[in-house]
Amino acid sequence: MHHLSSSLALLGLLAATADALALPSTSTGRSINLVRKPRPRRDATESIEWLRNQKLALEAKYGVGSARNTKRASGVNLMVNQGADSSFIGSIAVGTPPVAFDVILDTGSSDLWVAGGSGSANGIALFDSNTSSTFTDLNQPFQISYASGAAEGVLGEDTVQMAGLAVEKQIFAVATAVSQGVLQAPVSGLMGLAFQSISSSGATPFWQTLADSNELDSALMAFQLTRYDNASGVSELEPGGTFTLGAVNSTLYTGEIEFQDVPQAGYWLQEMTGLTVDGTSVTLPSGSDSYAAIDTGTTLVGGPASVISALYAAIPGSSPLSSSQGYYSYPCDTDVTVSLAFGGSSTSWPIAPADFVVEQLDASTCVGAFFAIDNTGTTAPPWIVGDTFLKNVYSVFRASPGPSVGFAQLSAAALAMNGAHGAAPSPTIGSVAAAVTATSGLDTGANRSSNGAARGAAHGALALGAGALLPLLLSAW
Repeated sequence: MHHLSSSLALLGLLAATADALALPSTSTGRSINLVRKPRPRRDATESIEWLRNQKLALEAKYGVGSARNTKRASGVNLMVNQGADSSFIGSIAVGTPPVAFDVILDTGSSDLWVAGGSGSANGIALFDSNTSSTFTDLNQPFQISYASGAAEGVLGEDTVQMAGLAVEKQIFAVATAVSQGVLQAPVSGLMGLAFQSISSSGATPFWQTLADSNELDSALMAFQLTRYDNASGVSELEPGGTFTLGAVNSTLYTGEIEFQDVPQAGYWLQEMTGLTVDGTSVTLPSGSDSYAAIDTGTTLVGGPASVISALYAAIPGSSPLSSSQGYYSYPCDTDVTVSLAFGGSSTSWPIAPADFVVEQLDASTCVGAFFAIDNTGTTAPPWIVGDTFLKNVYSVFRASPGPSVGFAQLSAAALAMNGAHGAAPSPTIGSVAAAVTATSGLDTGANRSSNGAARGAAHGALALGAGALLPLLLSAW
């Protein structure tokens, strides 16, 4: 067996438990609470650097801007909120015997990778392939790029569990080298939840194998994310919400889930058809020029420079940051409500003013969560809609019928979790309700995205956490 070893630091969230997040009693699914890590207080210089890293992370992930070249079961996973809503993290288990790891749950990419080595490094649990009796080294290299670095290693296959569901012979990457800053403890890696067609490795994602095998009650997954970025007395890790695989949790939303078809395979795309700022409409182009990737692994919202400029033109006192990066400042005493509409729906989904404020540079100057990106000459969508928006809705990603994305209004029970402090649990390993074997192998065809990283018998629920996928500390070896 190929020996893998490395030392690195990762960024992640812990899982917390909450009875309110359990699936309805008619479901056989399990529930896990999420944990969130608050964003530390920063001075103006540190804030500008954080904003720059957020933009670089998005550009590297989607290959845009400066990074252009580079039915029978269900389960619930309670998430962790890390870095004041910077990212959301859930728990998986890998190998035989299974070992638990915290990973970022990312609907904007399709690869699964975990940090490899023995023991732990800087608070990050490492996967030791030598201790798993079911691991197979595929002897194929893997590399994926992020804002300030990359993760490199080899592809292997092993049993992967999540929310009581298991896939045997799941292909994933064991990262033996990770650039400093890519991960932060306790996160050990990332689970991509988009489609195989944008997988950098060519492997079928965990969720897609379950959906294709008809081993989910419903071929979908759902997120409820918490908000802590405006809360006081926030701990390093806080409850992050709930991730449900194979079912929806009716206690977390009210009204109907409004689904809109995904216009193009690969990302979880929606056509943005409406954008208002405090009731003032901003003109949007039609069709693919307004496609938006709905991305739980991105903190903010990036869009075309011309539309972003028009958005801030509707906010009195706003102006581009002198440091550029596509960000805009505006007066902190102004409450800004931006609303988005998608597809043929007449429903407009508002973003809370607290989520529009991404940083405060001084007593009177704030920075907005929408910023400009340039996808010219790439296959990336014009818009990347991240957690700034997703904290305000119950979001459902449905493979069949569809594929489609749906949003619903959060319930009172879900809203009550915002800012509610709680203990952050450690990753746990539960019993397996359903297991399938991955059989598709690697897709190395030309139908996959050119930039790679840019990408029914059971149901399960997993607790998630929130954190930012930024550069990670790894010692070279």
